[in-house]
Amino acid sequence: MKQRDAIALTPAEQRQYIAEARTVTLCTHGPRGYPHAVAMWFAVDGDGTVWMSTYRKSQKAVNVRRNSKVALHIESGETYDSLKGVLIRGDAEVVDDEEAVYQTIRRVHEKMSGAFPDGAGVEEAMRWQARKRVALKITPRRISSWDHGKLAGSY
Repeated sequence: MKQRDAIALTPAEQRQYIAEARTVTLCTHGPRGYPHAVAMWFAVDGDGTVWMSTYRKSQKAVNVRRNSKVALHIESGETYDSLKGVLIRGDAEVVDDEEAVYQTIRRVHEKMSGAFPDGAGVEEAMRWQARKRVALKITPRRISSWDHGKLAGSY
């Protein structure tokens, strides 16, 4: 068995790792062709579709409109033997539907805070934000993963 295959996360491990991650690095193609990498909060559907929101005129939204090919990178670990990560290559779409943007903002907020907060004005504030933002919908096309903990001292 190739070492690459031995350290890959199983599909179930990938889903769990992605769902539990708090931040993903979104890589788009900048105006001069160089990578544009930014940390983003996100939510993920059961089918692996990744959602995040950004301002309508942000560089990442402009980049996705120009070139829909993106990469998402999640990694953890502090030492070589504890490195674990996922690289998702996919196609991004700018979704400019206010309700879809609101739902994305809400899902990301729930993920990051553990619950949708009660209280006056929270939903109204999120709906107000949705008017100025777009959602980015990323459909995975290829996923690579690694868990160096599976090497069991063979490095």
